[in-house]
Amino acid sequence: MEVSYEDVAAAHARVRAVAHRTPVLRSATVDALTGASVFFKAENLQRMGAFKFRGAYNALSQLTSAQRKKGVVAFSSGNHAQAVALSGRLLGIPATIVMPTDAPQVKLVATRGYGAEVVSYDASNEDRQKIAEKLAAERGLTVIPPFNHPHILAGQGTAAKELIEETGPLDILLVPCGGGGLLSGCALAARHLSPDCRVIGVEPAEGDDGLRSFRSGRIESIPLPKTIADGARTTALGTLTFALIRANVDDFLTVTDAELLRWMFFLWERMKIVVEPTGTLAAAALLENKLDAKGKRVGVVLSGGNVDLAWAARVMAPGLLRKD
Repeated sequence: MEVSYEDVAAAHARVRAVAHRTPVLRSATVDALTGASVFFKAENLQRMGAFKFRGAYNALSQLTSAQRKKGVVAFSSGNHAQAVALSGRLLGIPATIVMPTDAPQVKLVATRGYGAEVVSYDASNEDRQKIAEKLAAERGLTVIPPFNHPHILAGQGTAAKELIEETGPLDILLVPCGGGGLLSGCALAARHLSPDCRVIGVEPAEGDDGLRSFRSGRIESIPLPKTIADGARTTALGTLTFALIRANVDDFLTVTDAELLRWMFFLWERMKIVVEPTGTLAAAALLENKLDAKGKRVGVVLSGGNVDLAWAARVMAPGLLRKD
């Protein structure tokens, strides 16, 4: 199924009454460090703490009455889980979520708090999608995948639509990438609203399946990555997201876990916002000078802020924020 900017615009018409229009934040310190004019789209301040609410609500709001009555099933390590659970609660749709046993506790608690049933699985030896499909077949549920779905990625693209509508044309747009839903949706919006903008996906170094696929021209699969960016612990792009990324994305970058930590805590300390590791991917690439941004207008999507604070306290260490 083809997805276009018109689908992003239609998604925005559905979600804007319920989703937060998250702020675009500026930082004189970041501008000085990078030599750029940087605009942060703060999706860490979105409902349930991440951009995922946009796509989930867009998808669930288009279900038939029969599908709504039977309910949905999704599979996710956390943010898509919470997004489907919250959207289901708002729309009166029962939600079942397949989550790994090692999912961040804060995301697991929130998912249950929104009223969803959680089915646990072992990510090291079980296939979450197969579990979800089995539940769907047994219960008559509709599967809501985390990224490879036209309604999901169109909804995610509304984040970039809002950003560019507020800032005007950009030279560069940096977007975190896991399965590619956010990146492909945002790229559609950027191509329409700011045609000369270079769209760059950013992945964890240990989970660089998107970069590999982008360079080889075919979907590359990797083992389940070991990274603190749990929202980007995907093994491959989707067929739909890959096609859109090939058509609309200009480049890929990666950042290490150490870089993610350094700049995540920098954002906490200097910008007074809580961003999770996955949500820091795009910002870390910019702040580590992995691209030439001097003199450019740069959009950065901060994709989420659902952090387990007990975990964060354990990994803090003296000098972590310093590059030396």
